[in-house]
Amino acid sequence: MFKSARLLLALLLVIILPLSVYAAETSPAQPAATPGNPWSTYLVPNAPNLNAKAYVLMDAKSGEVMASKNPHLRIPPASLTKLMTLYLVFQDLASGRIHLDDKVLISKSAWQTGGSRMFVKVGSEVKVSNLIQGVIVQSGNDATMALAEYVGGTENAFVQMMDQKAKALGMKDSHFADPTGLPKPDHLTTAYDLAVLARAIITQFPQYYHFFGEKWFTWNHIRQPNRNRLLWRNFNVDGMKTGHTEEAGYCQVSSALQENTRFISVVLGTPTDMARANESQALLNYGFRFFESAQIYKAGETITTQRAWKGESKNVALGVAQDFYVTIPRSAYPELNVRLKINTDIEAPITKGQAFGSVIVNLKSKQVATAPLVALADDPRGGWWTRFIDAIMHWFHKIFHKKQANQVVIGTDKQP
Repeated sequence: MFKSARLLLALLLVIILPLSVYAAETSPAQPAATPGNPWSTYLVPNAPNLNAKAYVLMDAKSGEVMASKNPHLRIPPASLTKLMTLYLVFQDLASGRIHLDDKVLISKSAWQTGGSRMFVKVGSEVKVSNLIQGVIVQSGNDATMALAEYVGGTENAFVQMMDQKAKALGMKDSHFADPTGLPKPDHLTTAYDLAVLARAIITQFPQYYHFFGEKWFTWNHIRQPNRNRLLWRNFNVDGMKTGHTEEAGYCQVSSALQENTRFISVVLGTPTDMARANESQALLNYGFRFFESAQIYKAGETITTQRAWKGESKNVALGVAQDFYVTIPRSAYPELNVRLKINTDIEAPITKGQAFGSVIVNLKSKQVATAPLVALADDPRGGWWTRFIDAIMHWFHKIFHKKQANQVVIGTDKQP
């Protein structure tokens, strides 16, 4: 009897074990994220290994960094410095302090600045718009110095403005010593800081961005090409700036638009002119192949309305102050959800832009972005009778809504 049982057990093992092995081999395994690559579960490969000292790939709309190498390594920026000079010029143009048609007197110090040149003549008057073209297309140090003196009064004052603006933009690892990028020991920035600067130019001054896409510019009968090779090679690339010195190597900040997604690539310290173009192209290709921008809410759009106590209005509309985007893998949009975390204890006076919670965006269970939930309009204090009645009603509201405490989370399954 025992012998028969052993034979039966052996026969069952012969049948069951191969079946279990087959099931284990054919059952689909849940993909696991590759260490260092949070997007590998969406079939996004690791970021490319570029022949550069440092690089950053950033979404211009969300500010998300999708790929980087040594993003905070301090490196001489060469003519990428001119992006900060241009930011300050665009800032003055947008505010009306200067105008594109203003004529700038070319000083001797601007005229004799070494390096790449627009070939302006000392004592001549040149429009601001033409000097901008000379800075971007020809990388003219003479044009750059002329604009710096026009905006700042002196080069020294302008350099101080550059550092002040860098601090205001959050460029924590940057220090500028001149407007042009000519080498100085303490003239340093990082790939990340340059991406932040490029994004600020794109988002704050779109009316002047077209200058970066110009391929040729002629001044003083000398026609020079834009050194950004990608303007000819890739129709999606429409800016921004190249740079080169012996200390910095060949550097480039590029920006490209595809459909509704704009990416910024910063590549620093490549060995040749061709390499900086090729590596910039590779970084942008990686970004557009595997990522996209998704808009969650528009600036000023009413997302929710909440009761406001003791104000002229009984309700306050809440939304986001700026267009709110997230950067996600291309196949991931259906898996986004949005939560609103709201402070329900809102009392007047209310100022437009005042925060009363946050918008939280999750991809599956992972938080990928958040933005303040703000009042979309002012609501001053109401009259004494309104305040008296609301004080009583607010008191009862707090008693009968203790479970809410002072905040509520809604929309846990809300699709953007």
